[in-house]
Amino acid sequence: MRIDKLLANMGYGTRKEVKNLLKTGAVKVNETPVKSPKVHVDPEADQVTVQGEAVEYREFIYLMMNKPDGLISATEDVSETTVVDILEPEDIIFNPFPVGRLDKDTEGLLLLTNDGKLAHQLTSPKKDVGKLYYATIDGEVTEDDIKAFSEGVVLDDGYHTKPGRLTILSSGAESEIELTITEGKFHQVKRMFEAVGKHVTYLKRLKMGTLELDETLEPGEYRELTDEEITYLKSLNQTDS
Repeated sequence: MRIDKLLANMGYGTRKEVKNLLKTGAVKVNETPVKSPKVHVDPEADQVTVQGEAVEYREFIYLMMNKPDGLISATEDVSETTVVDILEPEDIIFNPFPVGRLDKDTEGLLLLTNDGKLAHQLTSPKKDVGKLYYATIDGEVTEDDIKAFSEGVVLDDGYHTKPGRLTILSSGAESEIELTITEGKFHQVKRMFEAVGKHVTYLKRLKMGTLELDETLEPGEYRELTDEEITYLKSLNQTDS
C-alpha cells in the first residue's frame, strides 16, 4: 500500500495534505524518514510513525448503532440526515455503510462497516439469519395471526414470505409483539401485518442472530463491536442455509 493512501485512510488528511506532511520529514517507516508519497509499505509488517507516534493501521471498522427515528439508512442523501452523518470524523474516514437497512421511522440495532464481504454475506438471501423485532400494533393480535405468520403471508405485491415467529407480549386495542424473520423485503414487518389487516405503529430491531442491541446505547449512540461480536458475525458466513 502506498504511504499516502495509508495515512489518508487513517485520518491524517487528504492525499494533498498527506503529501505536504511527508515533505516535512515527520513521517518515518522503520525509523527511516520517508518523503515520497509513492513509497509502498506493508501496514502489517512495517512500523510507521508520524511525529514520533506510531500509526495503528486498521483496514475494517465494525459499529453497532441504536438507530433513532428520523434517520435514513444510507451513506448520503441530498435532503435527509443519514446514519453516517451522525458518526464521529474518526469513524467516517473508514467510509462505513449500513448493513441492510431500517426504515426512517424504525429504531434499533443497525450495523455499519466497510467490510463489504461481510456485509454481503449478512444480507444474502441464502442465509437464514434471524432478525428479532419489537413492535406495537394498532389492533388485537391473535393466535390466528401467529399461525398465519408461521406459514408465511402474502404481501401486497403477491410475494409469499418465509415463515416468521410471532410472539404476543400483550393483546388489545393496541398490542405488543415480538417477531423474528429471516429475510428483509422492503417494509417487510409492516407489510406482513398489513396482510392480516393490522397496522404497525412502532418498530424496533433488537437482535440479528444472537447479536443483541446494546441497551446502554441511547438512540443515536453507537459503539465498536467487540472481538467476540465480530467473530460471531463472521461465523454466520461459514454455512449456507
